[in-house]
Amino acid sequence: MSSTAGSHAKGPAPWKSSFLADINKMDSPEFVFSSLRAAPKGSPTDYLPRARYCIFRGFWAELPENKHNEAPMNERVFESEMPTFTSDVRMMKIPEVFGSSAGHATKPEQSRGSGGGGPCEAVWWVKETQTQWRIKGEAFVVGPDIEGEGEESSGVRTVKSEVGSRMTIVKPGEEGNWSWAKELTAHFGNNSPGLRGSFRAPPPGQPTSEPYDDKELQLGSKVEDLNDPVARKNFRVMVIKPEQVEKLDLSDPVKARRQKYTFVDSSAEWKHEECWP
Repeated sequence: MSSTAGSHAKGPAPWKSSFLADINKMDSPEFVFSSLRAAPKGSPTDYLPRARYCIFRGFWAELPENKHNEAPMNERVFESEMPTFTSDVRMMKIPEVFGSSAGHATKPEQSRGSGGGGPCEAVWWVKETQTQWRIKGEAFVVGPDIEGEGEESSGVRTVKSEVGSRMTIVKPGEEGNWSWAKELTAHFGNNSPGLRGSFRAPPPGQPTSEPYDDKELQLGSKVEDLNDPVARKNFRVMVIKPEQVEKLDLSDPVKARRQKYTFVDSSAEWKHEECWP
């Protein structure tokens, strides 16, 4: 079970309801996720930006109900303002958020489990409301080692500390019954069998001329088993811990404004500023 302490915040983030109202109007909650990759030797800068489209999967500890999801679900013991999305551990975004973190992981095996914490940005353009949302913060990875027997890795401790610090307790006394592993499995079950099967695809980005395990890894696979060993080995949930959130409202050119929210660690509150667009 979880060792999450959680926090007793004074209420939801002031931007959260407005964000969800906009995102819920999108046909698909796609956003651009940007991270940093170590630059090649000899480059004039240490890191280079990398961006790709991802799908917003709700806030951490608040996985939306899905009648097709047969995975066991945690009770709503916590809430948060930390956006989540899923990824394959073989995708480059995973080692990027490890390599650009305070730990500066450089070896592939160092990014196989939970951890990370590198800087990131996520941007949504909501055409339906002519609004752009930008979330800046740190990205953490939840992997299959998040709970289990034996001593926790430094990566697991980092995730539980950093992510856990922004999980708000909404059902006091039940914190010990909330499970990180159950939440991870629930995210896996929230995907369709076809999407679960993508975690059994050939290695992303590897040239097709190179050998791979073609008995276990195939395109177009469908996975019904929530504990499929191959798919679960590759499946990860990524959690963005926001430090600053911006809402740019362009729906009315005369009244356009940029709302900026900055998280203040010392008070665990959000500072709000209204700015010109």
